[in-house]
Amino acid sequence: MDTASTLTEPVWKDDGISRIPFRVYTDEKLYQRELERCFYRGHWNYVGLEAEIPNPGDFKRTVIGERSVILVRDQEGEINVVENVCAHRGMKFCRERSGNRKDFHCPYHQWNYDLKGNLQGVPFRRGVKQDGKVNGGMPADFKPQDHGLTRLKVSVRGGVVFASFDHEVEPLEDFLGPEITGYFDRLFNGRKLKILGYNKQRIPGNWKLMQENIKDPYHPGLLHTWFVTFGLWRADNKSRLVMDEQFRHAAMVSTRGQGGKGEVTSGVASFKDQMALQDDRILDIVHEPWWGDPTAVMMTVFPSVIFQQQVNSVSTRHIQPNGPDSFDFVWTHFGFEDDTEEMTRRRLRQANLFGPAGFVSADDGEVIECSQEGFTQKPWHRVLAELGGTTAENTDHMVTETLIRGMYAYWRKVMEI
Repeated sequence: MDTASTLTEPVWKDDGISRIPFRVYTDEKLYQRELERCFYRGHWNYVGLEAEIPNPGDFKRTVIGERSVILVRDQEGEINVVENVCAHRGMKFCRERSGNRKDFHCPYHQWNYDLKGNLQGVPFRRGVKQDGKVNGGMPADFKPQDHGLTRLKVSVRGGVVFASFDHEVEPLEDFLGPEITGYFDRLFNGRKLKILGYNKQRIPGNWKLMQENIKDPYHPGLLHTWFVTFGLWRADNKSRLVMDEQFRHAAMVSTRGQGGKGEVTSGVASFKDQMALQDDRILDIVHEPWWGDPTAVMMTVFPSVIFQQQVNSVSTRHIQPNGPDSFDFVWTHFGFEDDTEEMTRRRLRQANLFGPAGFVSADDGEVIECSQEGFTQKPWHRVLAELGGTTAENTDHMVTETLIRGMYAYWRKVMEI
């Protein structure tokens, strides 16, 4: 049910997009409306990679918003996504994170479903014979085809699987838009993917803060010692910021500089001029032909996923909301089947920059937590996102918060705020 009618107080006092009320990150009613309008209706959500379910019967349990779903490859090789809720008594029947099954059954009453979600078995459907008569059973007009699992619409591109509860959602390519699709296809260019591993963390902050974090080129050269010191991502790097036409998705595109002292490091506490590596293999960066000029492209696809290419480390980052003040963040690190063993080791080493305890990403988890604490402490206040102006447009530099403003222009429209 949409909760639009339950918001009685004004949320945003003006028509702007650059001053974001703290309430946007803390209000339970707003959060429930977000789940309905951003996760369960009108949007494609990331659910996984084809490489995670390579064989018939392989499945992976994941979520869209707060709803548990199962990504599964059926016996014909087709990919399906079904909701993890039994059609009988509503039990979340699948408890394993992944595995291989010929079918699914609910342990409560043993209702059985095929891998497409069709109901194929109901114990005692026709009752039980006892003392010469049949007792119980389902009504005579009970039709199994009317009681399957909820099936989601599925779209697969470049080995990445998206799904939607909304079967009227626009085609995935239209949802992404031509420019973001171009950057998506740059990374997922048809080569088969190879799963390298996972990280998972729970961050005590609003889910939108992670979307903002990867739409924010302002902070990396100030917060992250690794980025500013070694030139991986900082304000003097050649860069480009790109949004789709509706401003919901974005790509931050950068080319690595030389690092070292410069105008952008003056007075920056995170810059460590004397910092050196005990093992310089962590930054043993090899240019790959598919990159083109950029050494890093960070894509945010609203609302649920970030696609990361930061030098040779590539991963997906899945945002899984858990109330207005918490979300799970799942990293899937991958490579390509045609990678050499040396390249695979390089990707794994560079993955240490990221994840819950990453040399870079640990900083992000902490500042998101501290931001959420500030929002709670001062609920009447607002975020100021006015670096580079108060409107939203693509730019060819990093000294701006344009992508954050763009996201809230879209958010206000969808949320009717």
